[in-house]
Amino acid sequence: MSEVSMKELLEAGVHFGHQTKRWNPKMKKYIFGERNGIYIIDLQKTLRKFKEAYEKIVETVAKGGKILFVGTKKQARDVIVEEAKRCGMFYVNQRWLGGTLTNFYTIKNSIEKLKRLEQLREEPESNPLIKKERLRLERTVSKLEKFLGGIKEMDTLPDMLFVIDPKKEKI
Repeated sequence: MSEVSMKELLEAGVHFGHQTKRWNPKMKKYIFGERNGIYIIDLQKTLRKFKEAYEKIVETVAKGGKILFVGTKKQARDVIVEEAKRCGMFYVNQRWLGGTLTNFYTIKNSIEKLKRLEQLREEPESNPLIKKERLRLERTVSKLEKFLGGIKEMDTLPDMLFVIDPKKEKI
């Protein structure tokens, strides 16, 4: 990854925060100032924290750890899939399923079901289905694929989560 500079953060508009009436007091130490009713975020501190996060990610991946990318916002869905696949990691780009981390055993059962149904769909001659059953099978597979496709190969809990918007994801 190329080095992120202060100029790039500024050009991307990272320094624009929330309106002054919608702020969290815990963020006070990261606020540089206020202009036109909007808080300006301190980019030096942002850059420092960004580098800390980057180093932690590199360390985790170097040890063979797996990262789960989570981004269900419409703007982030395609990027999440593309980048997670590019680096060989897992992703969730649709609705976050409750229990994905805390009740992984049940989620793993759903993943196994998806794999069985996909295998059944790929070998129609070994198990002949009538048209109605085939349609039901297709619907079930597409629904499971939509929600579990990005974590289909995940057999243990990930070592790290990369969440685009923790407030929206409600993890």
